[in-house]
Amino acid sequence: MEWKNGSTYQAAANVAGTIEAHFLRHQDKARVQQEDEGLASVPTARKIEQIIDVAFWASLRKEEGNPTRISIAYLQPSEAGKPLLFEHRLPYTPKVLAKLAPGVERAGVHVGIWEENGELYIWGTTLSLPKYCFVLDVSEPGLLVVKHRRAAGLGKFINVAVLQGDSVKVVNEQCGIRTDCPNMLTSLLGIHASPLWNHPINVLIQIAVSMRAHRRGGTLLVTPYNQDKWKNSIVHPLQYPVYPAFSGVSDLIRQDGEATSEIYWQNALRREVEYITGLTAVDGATVINDRHELLAFGTKISRAGDSHPVEEILLTEPVTDQQPMLMHPSRLGGTRHLSAAQFVYDQRDAQALVASQDGNFTVFSWSPDSNIVMAHRIDVLLI
Repeated sequence: MEWKNGSTYQAAANVAGTIEAHFLRHQDKARVQQEDEGLASVPTARKIEQIIDVAFWASLRKEEGNPTRISIAYLQPSEAGKPLLFEHRLPYTPKVLAKLAPGVERAGVHVGIWEENGELYIWGTTLSLPKYCFVLDVSEPGLLVVKHRRAAGLGKFINVAVLQGDSVKVVNEQCGIRTDCPNMLTSLLGIHASPLWNHPINVLIQIAVSMRAHRRGGTLLVTPYNQDKWKNSIVHPLQYPVYPAFSGVSDLIRQDGEATSEIYWQNALRREVEYITGLTAVDGATVINDRHELLAFGTKISRAGDSHPVEEILLTEPVTDQQPMLMHPSRLGGTRHLSAAQFVYDQRDAQALVASQDGNFTVFSWSPDSNIVMAHRIDVLLI
């Protein structure tokens, strides 16, 4: 039965108004800052509910045994730059989305939808989106992510809400205003984000996304450049030391972003990032410095000789209605999380990124304000 008069996915109705308010708030802010040129249209809460409802049921369908993966963007063809237009409109239904998905599941391709006389329809596809365009990503069966393009146009889209079955997580942008919030988190939230493709934080985000994508789990330790203190927290001899430090990502970052085409950097950066993050699937931790040079992989973390076991961490998640929680690091996960917390406790100018096989992703950093190791759950921002 296709969608007709009302949604049957209750989570869509519960979150639609909050999502509409998010987009309206950002558009109002852009107008105040006189950055309203090229702003996308905002769907009403009622339309958001319908878009999500249809996409949810489409996500549960399979085409030739493959699950539906598709990115849906709410915009008119005139807002899309150079769109691919279908000669005939297609109805916006779960069946049509599932049939269309195999041809448009590649990253960067969006199915364009618009409405007429209150009815949504599919008009074609596009690679180009206006600022703050409503995008709904069908990532896997039952998992939907509402997001929008960054105002500057480059970098990972900013997530607004994640819906998985009856679980709904709405991103809390206010989490990024803490003074001890890592730059990686503030950038993912759209706060203090750099528009430059070769900005180190933007590259670190791509590394995190790639780590999560291989779904084997892994730990990445990010240490200060030109310092060897991190070796005090590693079992010796190192399993796979790298000498000289491998600088594939680092060399790419140092290139002149203005002189390099977007297509070139996307392809080159993806290749170098996947080269490095593939090593995080090897048992043990991968070590890079804050210039993204590879120092070692497959390393075993140990407590520094002049330290003592970490007893408490502060867990945060950038989700509404979630408060920071004090806990023992063993409650957060297994050995990988415990060792990462210990590493940051001993090496307080370093960070540890931990990807779990189930898709969870945590950034460990030291908070000088609270004098504690902070564990930031950010998988809701990386999907």
